[in-house]
Amino acid sequence: MKIVIDSGNVKEIRDLNEYFPIDGVTTNPSIIVKEQRPFLPLLKEIRNVIGEEKELFVQVISNKAENMVEEAHYVTNSISGEVVIKIPVTEEGIKAIKLLKAEGIRTLATTVYTPMSAFVAAKAGAEYVAPYVNRIDNLGNGTNVVSEITQIFSIHNLPCQVLAASFKNVKQLLNVALVGAHGITASPELIKAMLEHSSVEKDVCKFRDEWVQLYGKETISLMV
Repeated sequence: MKIVIDSGNVKEIRDLNEYFPIDGVTTNPSIIVKEQRPFLPLLKEIRNVIGEEKELFVQVISNKAENMVEEAHYVTNSISGEVVIKIPVTEEGIKAIKLLKAEGIRTLATTVYTPMSAFVAAKAGAEYVAPYVNRIDNLGNGTNVVSEITQIFSIHNLPCQVLAASFKNVKQLLNVALVGAHGITASPELIKAMLEHSSVEKDVCKFRDEWVQLYGKETISLMV
C-alpha cells in the first residue's frame, strides 16, 4: 500500500521523505494556497525534495474539460518527473480524463464519494481514484465505500488504484488498509501518528538502560 503525503509544506515533506517510505505527494488548490507561495516554484521545490521517480499529484482548477486538458499540459510541461493530474469526477472531469488518457497523461479522479463515480472514472481511464473517507463518514461509511470500489475494480479487472484520502485519525487509515486500498494520502501529522504508541519509547529506554548498566556504552559497535 502506498503512503503519500497530503501537503504542500516543503519542510514537512522533506522531513517525512527522509525518515518514512514515502511514495509521493498530493496537493490540491487549498493546500497550495495555504503555503502563500508562487505555484510553480513551490511544485518544483517539492519535486526536488522527493526526486523524479516519486509521484507528484497536481489538481486542475477549470470547470470545462478542454480547459482542464490545457492546464494538464501546462503542469506536465512545467514539472519534471512522475506527475499525475487530479481531475474532479464531474461530467466535464470525466471527459477530461478520457482526453488525457488518449494523450498518455496520467490522472487521478478526485472528489469521489460513491463507488459508481469511481467506476466511471476508472472506465474513462483514470489511473487512481481518491475517495474522501472522512467526508463520506460524515454522510455514511467511508470504509465501506473504499471496500466497494476495490471490489468493483477487482471483479471487472479495472487497472485503477484506490488512493484513499481525507482522514482525521489513524483508525481510518487502518480501516481502509484492511479493505484493500492501494494507497493512502494523509497529512504529515497522521503519517507520523502511524508510529505513535506509548509503550514504544518506554520499551526502547528499558532496553538501552539495561545495556548501558552492563556494558557502559549506548552502542553495540566497537564492543570488545
